Amino acid sequence: MNREIPRTEQIYTARDTMLYALGLGLGLDPLDPRQLSYVYEDGLRALPTMAAVLAQERSWFSDPGIGLDTTGGVEVQHGLTLHRPLQPAGALRGETRITDVLDKGAARGAIVAVRTDLSDAAGPVATSIQTIYFRRDGGCGGSNGTARPQPQPWPAGPPDISFLHPTSAQSALIYRLSGDDTSIHASPAAAAAAGFDRPILHGLATYGIAAYAVIATCCDNRPERLTEIDCSFTAPVFPGETLRIDLWRNGGAVRFRVVCAERDVVVADQGRATFARDQAYSRDTNKIRL
Repeated sequence: MNREIPRTEQIYTARDTMLYALGLGLGLDPLDPRQLSYVYEDGLRALPTMAAVLAQERSWFSDPGIGLDTTGGVEVQHGLTLHRPLQPAGALRGETRITDVLDKGAARGAIVAVRTDLSDAAGPVATSIQTIYFRRDGGCGGSNGTARPQPQPWPAGPPDISFLHPTSAQSALIYRLSGDDTSIHASPAAAAAAGFDRPILHGLATYGIAAYAVIATCCDNRPERLTEIDCSFTAPVFPGETLRIDLWRNGGAVRFRVVCAERDVVVADQGRATFARDQAYSRDTNKIRL
């Protein structure tokens, strides 16, 4: 927890923004204007969850001084707060620190919480918090055990909206080009060594798809309205599967879970997103008026 993680700076372009959206499966219906606005430079918009992959320092995972067995690591929860809308191109600085370690026991693994604060020349842009379960690193000691939030009561009744989103067999191979090139998402041998039948889709890809569903259904396809989103990852997704995002609306917030439609398995749960309801829209997202 005391390890100083180097600051990261990244310049990203419209091409990076479009590649990120393509990795989520946007553009599979090229005639859908909602999808096209994220994968075509004319009027290009950035999905807010791209902030979870920009200016991220990942080399510390494999630092021998920390000693994690990264082959047993999987992200189990992610939260993102947007302080300002993410622009489709720009330069960001990321400052990362380990905020908590929860030791579940020698045979049960350890949970590590990591926070990254993103800013640009104008100030804070986003705060990203990831919670990673290292299955083979239990018995390491830990702190106060606050690494994972407690589940909240779930809304009663059926969802208000169910949003279907297909992925392609290439989804993980495209998404990994946005920064997470972990081998279990591309190599059948690496996936098998980690206990999976075949390469799996990134949890953060499922997360980005859920955010797109919220934006498309609750925010009039205006990504600048999304202010916060978090969820837990509960099962792997295999590229090519269709995801069903079930949403329960409550004013300026929505609860959601993500289900693999083919297998009827919940792959992301305890989802929550908040969005601004009364923003006056401007083509220049730096001039949104509350």
